[in-house]
Amino acid sequence: MLEWSRAAWRRHLPNVPDINSFVRELGDGTIHGLAHATAIALPDKVAVRLDDEVITHGELDSLAGRFAASLRINEGDRVLLATPLTLNWLGAYLGILRAGGVAVLANPAYTQAELDGIVRAAEPALVLREIGRPDAEPQPWNERAAPDPVALLAFTSGTTGKPKGVPLTHRNLLTSIRAAMAAWRWKRYDVLVHALPLFHQHGLGGFHATLIAGSSLHLLPRFDPEELLRAAEKATVLFAVPTMYQRLEGTAESNRLRLCVSGSAPLGRAVAAHAEGVLGRAPLVRYGTTESGLDTSQVISDPPADTVGIPLPGVEMRFGDDGEIQLRGPQVAAAFLDGDGWFRTGDIGRLDEASGHLVIDGRTKEMIITGGMKVYPREVEVALESHPDVSEAAVAGVASERWGEQVTAWVVMKPGAAFDPGKLSEHAGTMLAPFKRPKEIKRLEALPRNHVGKIDRRRLR
Repeated sequence: MLEWSRAAWRRHLPNVPDINSFVRELGDGTIHGLAHATAIALPDKVAVRLDDEVITHGELDSLAGRFAASLRINEGDRVLLATPLTLNWLGAYLGILRAGGVAVLANPAYTQAELDGIVRAAEPALVLREIGRPDAEPQPWNERAAPDPVALLAFTSGTTGKPKGVPLTHRNLLTSIRAAMAAWRWKRYDVLVHALPLFHQHGLGGFHATLIAGSSLHLLPRFDPEELLRAAEKATVLFAVPTMYQRLEGTAESNRLRLCVSGSAPLGRAVAAHAEGVLGRAPLVRYGTTESGLDTSQVISDPPADTVGIPLPGVEMRFGDDGEIQLRGPQVAAAFLDGDGWFRTGDIGRLDEASGHLVIDGRTKEMIITGGMKVYPREVEVALESHPDVSEAAVAGVASERWGEQVTAWVVMKPGAAFDPGKLSEHAGTMLAPFKRPKEIKRLEALPRNHVGKIDRRRLR
């Protein structure tokens, strides 16, 4: 598997002569330091557009300096940022890092009880619920931090239980996003658009890439299908989750987009085909976790369906005896490595023989034991989603006296399609062993999801 991982690096970067040296340098520097270097090189270039406001790289760096001076924190202090997204939010985030602090990013829609839970877990020195533009003079530039101090205490999306804090260093974050940028051929001229929350790594990674490359980011503060499509017509890169791609309608008038990236949840064939029809380009799928950042991506020139790609540069992968995906590399949070230096993801995967790409079959915690046999939900979902009338599917185990757990499916049908559970079960049976076939199939208008688009299976049962 290690040979496969290193061969994957070469598939992503065939023109890099010394791939090992390249990987070693991915984590050099700090996020705020690279942003500062970009501001010096491109002070007048637009960094971020948010609603009708814009800020240049130079202005953003100055704003970060003002926040760094006004926060009055010590190195290593944690600062909880739980405000709606504004240009000041961007300056505050970079200011926390510039002052040597650790950013703790929270959903501003959290209830007070939810926020109290984050506060108890993170123990921040400072909590920011409202922020204005600081009056302090910018803190003089001083690159105090090396790549290894913690930059971000990230909290998992928590679909299976209580969210946990993950300490990520500058090296972790930079290795992850720079590897993806290289694989995706990210350049200074690129314009990224997305409507993803920056308190989640999918959206935050796009901001980091913009700062590092000196490119531009068009942030939409909320997802609106029409707005996102209009913005995408003027962009070269689009980040979205499958539910966003599914809701896009019409056809993009411009074809500037060279790359569409999908993550955070499985991308079904029907949704991928729909997105390609609207945008003129099929989404490229990537896979990652909060603890390990971006780990795999489909090859930019050849994205095979129903896979999540191959390891990005720097990522080493292996499978445990039960098929669990295990990772190591400079992008992985050290606190989550086991005794032999590997991170156990909790995801079950396998290699697709035809493409050599990784396929995700499900979570170890989601595995269904039915009649003593193991069934992974994603395998059943893929079978159902291959039916021409099914838009998307979700599968979970439901308590059963006969089976222990009964394989149960919920499907969203395409507009105008008739719902016939018998025919869907028969179709799934052409791809699955009898014990994997759903014992019951139910129809939903939409699947329950969390804020980053992951199916919330607890709400299905």
